[in-house]
Amino acid sequence: YFRQIQNINLGGRISKGEYQYTMQSTETDVLYKASDEMLHKIAELPFLRDVNSDLYIKNPQLSIEVDREKAAVYGISVDQIRQELYNAFGSRQVATIYTPINDYQIILELDPRYQSDASGLSKIYLKTNVPAGSAGAGVTGTGVPNGQAIPLSAVTKLVEGVGPLQVNHQGQQPAVTISFNLAPGVSLGYAVDNIPRIEREANLPVTIVTGFSGTAQVFQDSLRGQGILILAAVFAAFVILGILYESFIHPITIISGLPSAGIGAILTLMLFGMELSVIAMIGIVMLVGIVKKNAIMMVDFALERRRIGLSAEHAIREAALLRFRPIMMTTFAAIFGVLPIALGAGAGAELRQPLGVAVVGGLCVSQLLTLFITPVVYIYLDRFDQRLKRRLEPQHEDDEAELPQATAAE
Repeated sequence: YFRQIQNINLGGRISKGEYQYTMQSTETDVLYKASDEMLHKIAELPFLRDVNSDLYIKNPQLSIEVDREKAAVYGISVDQIRQELYNAFGSRQVATIYTPINDYQIILELDPRYQSDASGLSKIYLKTNVPAGSAGAGVTGTGVPNGQAIPLSAVTKLVEGVGPLQVNHQGQQPAVTISFNLAPGVSLGYAVDNIPRIEREANLPVTIVTGFSGTAQVFQDSLRGQGILILAAVFAAFVILGILYESFIHPITIISGLPSAGIGAILTLMLFGMELSVIAMIGIVMLVGIVKKNAIMMVDFALERRRIGLSAEHAIREAALLRFRPIMMTTFAAIFGVLPIALGAGAGAELRQPLGVAVVGGLCVSQLLTLFITPVVYIYLDRFDQRLKRRLEPQHEDDEAELPQATAAE
């Protein structure tokens, strides 16, 4: 399978696909059966490619089943069998050789010639052991003298079968990871929305916990908090501008240009066939801070002209004319600064390119629109502000008129 190599590893396990979907359960039999069904259902989705799993349950296995009744007759415990198998195939340290400059561990094991073949189990012998003072002490129930070695096959049975090549774990639980790639032109968000739908239709057992991992999980988490993040950024900008201008109206005028930047960024990404990835979202959040400066330059100048007696229409018109050059200079400086990222030159540029394209597209569209939108919004909100002040002024005058009468009555 071909797989894209990312500069930034966003977690997950090594797999054949770029995106991962993980299933976990303490009941391995239920997990393996459900994961095989989910693998086939996900593979049927036409917008996914290279759907595969890290579960291989057709690996030949040889299980040793202990006949406890026979083992008890010979005075052999299950732990004794386990320890003998560990002596043969494990890495038990039985001694240490010390030298003047180093020390060496002595490992007990079966001859390597017999470790790779099941016939090697016939070379393992166990010592019989009937406790002293019991019936038949010194001689086992089969007449075999106590302490004599018997083959492993006398108390065990070999069962051939198939099983997993390895049992993967995630969060200390057995897990199966289904990885996949996307077809050309398909967004990750579309796949993230459709796989849970298949999961609901499959009616998975309640003991199975599912979820995305790696890049897909990071994308899902970012989408979950992206709206709150953007609203928090806009609210923070509104509060700061409100404190700066001591008004609730003028910050709305400045923020009114932000939708045009977001629309421009999304349209530019669609034009170049790029996904709305996490990196692209970072570029859209950056636009919140960059685009506001156009409206700030015009509104700030217009408020200064209003203080000398100009009307709102004349003040914002003069601000648009005189601030046009600095607005264009700062915008072009930002565009040319991000343009190398948008062009995508150098190693790993495909990861950063959506950020540059989103910022450049958002700046170009917002530059064209805010020069016309901001003056219109300013005029209408200024009229609303004046009407609001006229409604509040009569109440203020009535309160001032009642104050002297109350004083005279006293």
